[in-house]
Amino acid sequence: MESRYNPTAIEEKWQKTWAEQGIDLTPTETDKPKFYALSMFPYPSGNLHMGHVRNYTITDAIARVHRMQGDRVLHPMGWDAFGLPAENAAIKNQTHPAKWTYNNIAQMRSELKRLGLSYDWNCELATCSPDYYKWTQWIFLQFFQAGLAYQKEAAVNWDPIDQTVLANEQVDSEGRSWRSGAIVEKKNLRQWFLKITDYAEELLKDLDKLTGWPERVKLMQANWIGKSVGAYLEFPIVGMDEKIGVFTTRPDTVYGVTYVVLAPEHPLTPKVTTSERQEAVETFIKEVANQSELERTAEDKPKRGIPTGGKAINPFTGEEIPIWIADYVLFEYGTGAVMGVPAHDTRDFKFANEQNLPIKVVITPPNPPVHGGGQEKQNSLPAGGEGWGGVPLTEAYTDPGIMVNSGDFNGKNSTEGKQAIIEYAEQKGFGKARVQYRLRDWLISRQRYWGAPIPVIHCPNCGIVPVPDRDLPVQLPENVEFTGRGASPLAQLESWVNVPCPSCGTPAKRETDTMDTFIDSSWYYLRFCDAQNDGKVFDSAKTNDWMPVDQYVGGIEHAILHLLYSRFFTKVLRDRGLLNFDEPFQRLLTQGMVQGLTYTNPNKSGNAKYIPSNLVNPNDPKDPETGEPLEISYQTMSKSKYNGVAPEQVINKYGADTARMFILFKAPPEKDLEWDEADVEGQFRFLNRVWRLVGDFASNQSSAKLDQSKIQNPKSKIEKDLRRAIHTAIKEITDDLGSDYQFNTAISELMKLSNALTDTDSKNSAIYTEGIHTLILMLAPFAPHIAEELWQMIGNSESVHKASWPKCDSAALVADEITLVIQINGKTRGTIEVANTSDKNTLEKYARESEAAQRYLEGKEIKKAIVVPGRNLVNFVVG
Repeated sequence: MESRYNPTAIEEKWQKTWAEQGIDLTPTETDKPKFYALSMFPYPSGNLHMGHVRNYTITDAIARVHRMQGDRVLHPMGWDAFGLPAENAAIKNQTHPAKWTYNNIAQMRSELKRLGLSYDWNCELATCSPDYYKWTQWIFLQFFQAGLAYQKEAAVNWDPIDQTVLANEQVDSEGRSWRSGAIVEKKNLRQWFLKITDYAEELLKDLDKLTGWPERVKLMQANWIGKSVGAYLEFPIVGMDEKIGVFTTRPDTVYGVTYVVLAPEHPLTPKVTTSERQEAVETFIKEVANQSELERTAEDKPKRGIPTGGKAINPFTGEEIPIWIADYVLFEYGTGAVMGVPAHDTRDFKFANEQNLPIKVVITPPNPPVHGGGQEKQNSLPAGGEGWGGVPLTEAYTDPGIMVNSGDFNGKNSTEGKQAIIEYAEQKGFGKARVQYRLRDWLISRQRYWGAPIPVIHCPNCGIVPVPDRDLPVQLPENVEFTGRGASPLAQLESWVNVPCPSCGTPAKRETDTMDTFIDSSWYYLRFCDAQNDGKVFDSAKTNDWMPVDQYVGGIEHAILHLLYSRFFTKVLRDRGLLNFDEPFQRLLTQGMVQGLTYTNPNKSGNAKYIPSNLVNPNDPKDPETGEPLEISYQTMSKSKYNGVAPEQVINKYGADTARMFILFKAPPEKDLEWDEADVEGQFRFLNRVWRLVGDFASNQSSAKLDQSKIQNPKSKIEKDLRRAIHTAIKEITDDLGSDYQFNTAISELMKLSNALTDTDSKNSAIYTEGIHTLILMLAPFAPHIAEELWQMIGNSESVHKASWPKCDSAALVADEITLVIQINGKTRGTIEVANTSDKNTLEKYARESEAAQRYLEGKEIKKAIVVPGRNLVNFVVG
């Protein structure tokens, strides 16, 4: 055997051997239970970071355990490879996005292989490959045929200098283009959408099926879908035939409406604006157009608005009320208009006070306070005016209560009043019950090159014509220029744009938009089940066999969009007859972030405040430029904070197995992990101890084979204790690797077993051999290379990763003897071993006769003996 543990040599050797043997290939037989283990696939940015290492190591350990437990396992890897960074790199480096992307994939693939991850590389896919996006386009056409893909006018970010559409991430916090620096404008363009709103209710309801998901992720999705139950009400516009439609969850407050607000971009805004107000309104609309949605809806920002001069009629009271526009109302949400009820809505109350708009109380508490015997006001109140009993309103009253100032509904409980108001509105024809969702249809158009082309053709005669299946994929042309200015490179390539209509042959034009990259990642887990199928998107029998994913692992940042879109795709493809299940991911683990030691100078701002650790003396952390003391904290690793640790650096120094062990041991998988070199060293030392332990065993044993007949009934106490330690480890580690994946405590149990084997005086027994075998087997999912080497070292020819997971012998856990603790006046004075069948009287007798009791009780009177069998304790109370 090698005298010392040399991780580099061992890891290279076994990675090569495993690849040659195809040890990680997905089984084709279906005679065992299936387990689909999946990490969220990465964007090929060029190098792995520690966040990747954590995600993939967690999933790999899970996959390896399930293989050893007898499951057939699918554990694939691929690349989320379309997207803006590749296009930006093309502009910056004058290289093609495909070349940049595939170079990065090659780099990251080699780094992944160094970690010893048990991927079936035959399943590998890249979303930018034509043999993948052919099927992305095919799926788009399934949506189109189902009436779930459509085009409409929508507001986009427009760079007036570069004359191009920008994604939200290309607009900075000041509303400027990241490239040209121009103030970004809002511009309406025809865009493609997917009708996710058709599935809003099912997406919400089926969250209850996801018992293996973190509650906070389900809550985030529920809030994003945002179901509201209420009423749709129409307010006629004075002097016009048109009406303003609003949605409200509080129809019981409709008699308190004192104004309505339109979104500045609402099509009715120019119609209701009077000539006197036109200039002010147009100026305000331009100002609002420069604000992001986030700025407009932020709770802590003042709400800005101006009157249009137009008036509407509250159909319940017949009163004329002013029509305003305000920045906090968005046309894309709800109806693009809201009714203002300042007495009973916090935002409306604040807005009405700022704009001196009337406030009318229509709900009072069930038992409102009475002050000075004053009678409740029955009229509209000025801003900041009175509530009930003559008391000035200091805030909106938003709780249920009793309806007042509400005509025939006065005296009604407001909760009952909601339904009564809706019924009345339906009878009169100016409203109806409605369920509304915050969820909007998914805008998938991108005016960029590096994405899957939307496979439709625009014909002057036939309209929108899907590209026939036989002509898929619509491939990205290679002869394009990347300038970053003007229209998308595709739109500028006339030879690609101009094609005959597939239906009538008339000269027509291709769609030049590409798809949002979230489309690619919304179905990739289905393709992995049948990744090499040239003739179909996938064989439904294979995909239905493997799906749903049993364990999905990825970051919390994907809790809403990616996971919601994937659920949506699954349901649509189910309804198209391709799938027979409702949800894609049975269990979800959102791993915590990896944090690094971070030095910051609080007197500096921006990226300048972060100081690279290699410039800092850790014993006296000061800014090398200014000499100012630095603050020390743990923050999520990133290049901008100079606190990252390159996986390659750790692997070169300690080996992949040590990196894996540290990542799994340092913190529970869902918690943030603080990187600490000392703890990495600790895991390296542990693996070295295991190496020496097994090496000594292999050197000193004539046979390292496990003889089952000799381990069932150990005779000596030493052997019994050792076997109990072995099977306690099996039980605890198996439990830890169950549904909660507590890898940190599982590795702690491995350490305990290693210590028990090191400390035992029974190194020549069959029980010791069982312990060595068990230690290696249970180390294998965490540190696969060293486990494989040690397994072969003790005489096994087949891979440890094909061996069976150890089973706990419950009989071995039962101790023949127990340790009895002897206390005098509550202080422990000694312990003795006694039979585990001893009753209370026997325990007291043993305790009295023990050497400890004799020594400490001599010459003292025992006032009381307290025997606690459950805690194996006897306490003597003496004077």
